[in-house]
Amino acid sequence: MAYNPLPRWSLMITHPRPLIEVFAAMPDFRQPRGKRHPLAAIFALACCAMLCGYRSYSAIAEWGRNYGTRIAQALGFTHGTPCAATLHTIFRHVNRDEFEARLGTWADSVAGSLPAAPATPEVAMALDGKTLRGSKKQGAPGTHLLSALAHHVGVTLAQQAVDDKTNEITAVETILQRLVLEGRIVTMDALLTQRHVAQTIVDKGGDYVMIVKENQPRLRADIELVFTLPPIGDRQATARTVDLGHGRIEQRNLTTSEALVGYSDWPGLAQVFELGRHVILQKTGEERVEVVYGVTSLRPERATPERLLALVRGQWQIENKSHWVRDVTFDEDRSQVRCGNIPQVMSALRNTAIGLLRWAGHTNIAATCRRLAAQPVQALALIGIELEN
Repeated sequence: MAYNPLPRWSLMITHPRPLIEVFAAMPDFRQPRGKRHPLAAIFALACCAMLCGYRSYSAIAEWGRNYGTRIAQALGFTHGTPCAATLHTIFRHVNRDEFEARLGTWADSVAGSLPAAPATPEVAMALDGKTLRGSKKQGAPGTHLLSALAHHVGVTLAQQAVDDKTNEITAVETILQRLVLEGRIVTMDALLTQRHVAQTIVDKGGDYVMIVKENQPRLRADIELVFTLPPIGDRQATARTVDLGHGRIEQRNLTTSEALVGYSDWPGLAQVFELGRHVILQKTGEERVEVVYGVTSLRPERATPERLLALVRGQWQIENKSHWVRDVTFDEDRSQVRCGNIPQVMSALRNTAIGLLRWAGHTNIAATCRRLAAQPVQALALIGIELEN
């Protein structure tokens, strides 16, 4: 009987396209002469090895040798599995934009196949960047990557390399054009709070939740004034949460206002908000207070203060569900691969492995990788290859 990798609660969820079919549709950039291994089999090998916790292309080659002919043939190999040098060459020259785009389309179908959180029925996406520190030490190009992650499932929907001579503000337009934004919400930190970003999101039928800091001084001053000296007739609404854990008590208060609608020319502006954080460290009694401001294109009937608070906190999902896992479980920050497109291709494979495990309902990624390493047939089943135990 074939193994089904999904927990019982997820069996009723619509399944996205099997990943092995996505790999099979990838255009092969190699010359016909001298090709020994199918490209789809190489990508399938790399993804399964990642699912089992193997972190580098040399470790991926080792994984292929460890499990014998049966696994190799199931992946699509006819002449054994490739060595590390072959993987290095292929990952170095693969079209990283094509690779990212096809995996992004698959990831979007994964996000759409799972029910959204009750507090945020639309798909919400977090935008944030991450530097591949190990490869940067070796002088690799494109070592800073801007990613979009679905809040509710923790799947990376798109990723874009940021050139060393630019920054995330330049790359964000490229990633927004690749994303499906209609009917969706995009959250981001203050760096990406730019007029052209807001305009693009609104023009594509999406909504935004943006944090406003010193990089938009006039907008920030206007919002601060609204909450310092509320205009006559301004109806402000507030939501509060209190969390206890990790040795601290954290209270958050979010207050909304429509006072700047019609006054500010910020694209799509429907509400502004003030978010106050009050943290007490239980061990020392130390208190920390922070106030930040924000803007959103969501009208009050679509976004109450409670919902906006959930969306702002959801921005941290990209740190907790993606960046932290890539660094701690897959040791990404210490990876020193540097040639050609290898840093971004390896990062895309890590994102894909994490997305598969999130879709299957696994929350402890490290423990699941260890289990899959002992049962590789289950890793094959996750990408769509059924093999009898």
